[in-house]
Amino acid sequence: MSSPGALRPPPTASPPPVPSGATPVRRKRRRTWRRALRRDWQLYSLAVLPLLFFLVFRYLPMLGNVIAFRRFRPGGSIFGEQWVGLRYIRMFLSDPTFWDVFTNTLVLGALTLLFCFPLPIVLALLLNELRSTRLKRFVQSVSYLPHFLSIVIVAAMVMQLLSVDGAVNQLVRAVGGEAVPFLQQAGWFRSIYVSSEVWQTVGWGTILYLAALTTIDEDLYEAARIDGANRWRQTWHVTLPGIRPTMVTLLILNIGTFMAVGFEKILLLYNPLTYPTADVISTYLFRVGIVSNNFSYAAAIGLFESAIGLTLVLSANAISRRAVGASLW
Repeated sequence: MSSPGALRPPPTASPPPVPSGATPVRRKRRRTWRRALRRDWQLYSLAVLPLLFFLVFRYLPMLGNVIAFRRFRPGGSIFGEQWVGLRYIRMFLSDPTFWDVFTNTLVLGALTLLFCFPLPIVLALLLNELRSTRLKRFVQSVSYLPHFLSIVIVAAMVMQLLSVDGAVNQLVRAVGGEAVPFLQQAGWFRSIYVSSEVWQTVGWGTILYLAALTTIDEDLYEAARIDGANRWRQTWHVTLPGIRPTMVTLLILNIGTFMAVGFEKILLLYNPLTYPTADVISTYLFRVGIVSNNFSYAAAIGLFESAIGLTLVLSANAISRRAVGASLW
């Protein structure tokens, strides 16, 4: 028998009574992944081909990275003949040519990110302000069209426009100047590459931002107008915060491809005269690995490039999660 001063356990709260005529609410049973697979197997089957694509062309080739630490000889074992450790890594770390192409990669990647990331946002904001539907559709169609052109066609157009007898040099001659061999001078290559990237990708990049703009509540703009905010203030305090998650996601993805500067376009546009500013890691790998048959050395450089890209993605995601509150994961 308990004493009068002993502590008694608090009474347990009884569930509220169910009104007469009402059916009790049943808790939904947690569906396991097997039940979800049985229920929605048609939807999951759509992901089979994409998963096979990534498995065959993205993940299985990662096994070949082992030749970065083994000596590979054509005709021998696919995983190399002899273990050499960090020999090839020390080779490219002490190779001055590698550091030249590494610097070119950083410069071209930074310029591409500097111009090709914010310009789609600006174009999307400008298109969002247009009241004429016909003009808006016309501008969208014209800006989207270059994205559907092949890299080979874009490179051919650039070469034709900037050749000594091309349209650009004809305009230069018309104003009394002398023809400039743009594609034979290393100082012009970065401007040519970044300009062609902007022309080809900016219009297509506005699609996601225009879709994000449609999700912003119109009541926020109405409240901003009542508070006396002009169009610039509405854009700064309502529009940009509304599309911030999309901006952060695309920024992280662009940073992930920072080191993988467009290989095809550079390969088609550059030549030995423009190597000082045009040669990047991907083109250097092509010449070392495919042309010179030094696959182990090329694999070591490619592994180093991939490690830098992974580090950039993880760092950008962590910084964005802490500073902005939005991230990929």
